[in-house]
Amino acid sequence: MLQMRKKYTTYGKLLYIGLFVALYGVFRYKPTLTEQWYSTGLYPYIGRTVRFLLGWIPFSVGDVLYTILPLGVVCYIVRYFRQLRKRPLRFLRKVGEGFVLVVSLFYFLWGFNYYRQPLSVQLGWDFSYTEAELEQATQRLIKEANTLHEQLEPSASQAAKMPFTPTQVYERIPQGYKVLSYKFPRFELYTSSLKSSLYSKVLTYMGYSGYLNPFTGEAQVNALATHYSFPVTAAHEVAHQLGYASEKEANFIGFLATYHHKEPYFRYSAILFALRYCMKEVRQLSPEKHEAYKQQLQVGILENYTEAYRFWTQYENPMEEVFKQSYDTFLKANAQEGGIQNYDYVTGMLIYYLTHIDR
Repeated sequence: MLQMRKKYTTYGKLLYIGLFVALYGVFRYKPTLTEQWYSTGLYPYIGRTVRFLLGWIPFSVGDVLYTILPLGVVCYIVRYFRQLRKRPLRFLRKVGEGFVLVVSLFYFLWGFNYYRQPLSVQLGWDFSYTEAELEQATQRLIKEANTLHEQLEPSASQAAKMPFTPTQVYERIPQGYKVLSYKFPRFELYTSSLKSSLYSKVLTYMGYSGYLNPFTGEAQVNALATHYSFPVTAAHEVAHQLGYASEKEANFIGFLATYHHKEPYFRYSAILFALRYCMKEVRQLSPEKHEAYKQQLQVGILENYTEAYRFWTQYENPMEEVFKQSYDTFLKANAQEGGIQNYDYVTGMLIYYLTHIDR
């Protein structure tokens, strides 16, 4: 009886691995099927269910799991060290089975979204742009940034301060997605699960503003980085919850959700976020025009940028580059062109939207 049970257990494990490998092969190389079967088919139900189950809990369940599981492994090794030495192959087999389980859960619960159709295909938009369109978008953002800064901060030379706590930002993010869904139903948010990471300090040293936990569906935000970009960062992580794994697409959707928000500071966050990318592109094309545009900005806006720069600079360390290089490798392994530079590719999306869609 025991032999039969072991036999069926082995067959079950092989069947599970075979199913995962087959689905991985289909979804990685067939983006149309990934979009239809997973990203807009199965995943929305997975995401909503996980957020419904864990979103109401006030702390990060994912961060707790990330703490408990490694400690559990260490305790297991210490307790059964003698047995492990006697039967190392059995231990390695268990490690292999655990690895397969974690990897497959990552893809089943969220990771297959890396292989969906690009947003440009979904929307039918062309994100290429001309220098004239770049200048048009930049000038518009400068005007809107100055107007909002005057509304938020009486002194033209002072940085606009965020008037909300992190929790208040999390509570208001769904409002932006609700407004956005009227224009783009594909971005409708069902059930929020947005929280401060318990490891915000660690994230800061790693150089990250937030991340999505693919196993618990929680959007985690670095609660220490509460400068001007905090609302758009939170909205970025929610975009990942909606199944947009690409960093540039999450950047763009996060921009849209805050740009169309009723709260002035959220719009200010979105505008400064987009303006930074546009100004970076202008500087590469013409340092003279970049300087001229910079002179048009109120000093307080530049102070907002400086405030964020000072925050990240104080936490710079040699390991930050290691973490970013590791993430770069991970993104490239999951078909994300440009790796970590994928964040910067949002520029064309922003320009196209501001010059062709929202005119």
